[in-house]
Amino acid sequence: MATLATYFRETSAKRSGRINADAVAAHRLDAARGQQDSFVLRALPHDDIYFYSKRIDNQRLVRQADPESRGECWSAVGAAAVLLMLGASIIAPHVGSVLAGYRLESLRTERQSLIDQKRELEVREAGLLSPERLNGLAKAHSLGSPASNEVFHLEAASADGNFARNQAPDSAPAQSVTQ
Repeated sequence: MATLATYFRETSAKRSGRINADAVAAHRLDAARGQQDSFVLRALPHDDIYFYSKRIDNQRLVRQADPESRGECWSAVGAAAVLLMLGASIIAPHVGSVLAGYRLESLRTERQSLIDQKRELEVREAGLLSPERLNGLAKAHSLGSPASNEVFHLEAASADGNFARNQAPDSAPAQSVTQ
């Protein structure tokens, strides 16, 4: 490989079209004396090899189909599909159990919220049906306890349990309804 310094040295000499005669003479003189400049680096291996790139135009070339490559492609696709199905069959039960756990936890929180809501409604119902509140409402609407003669006990007169009768209570005289 050529070093960058060697490349520029060679290209500058080629560009100028001539080699500097003074530099060559100095180099020969140093070589003849057996002395070398202590600051000059020794040459690297294969320093004189140059790589040039040539542009190649392959636009006119038409690629031929390789009959073996089609089989290799389908075998690679098949192998990938088998690996994908194997991975999915290994991962699917774990994912299902995780999703079931999430669903179970959401049902538990929903159950707890419904229990809390039921407790709140029971407390509210107990407050609404408390005797103190009902007595206060009765006094506010001028309601009182009924007298003993104002209470009617219904008894089923027939086997079908029908309480609706056009009869007066036993203590009142019987009247017939005629129209």
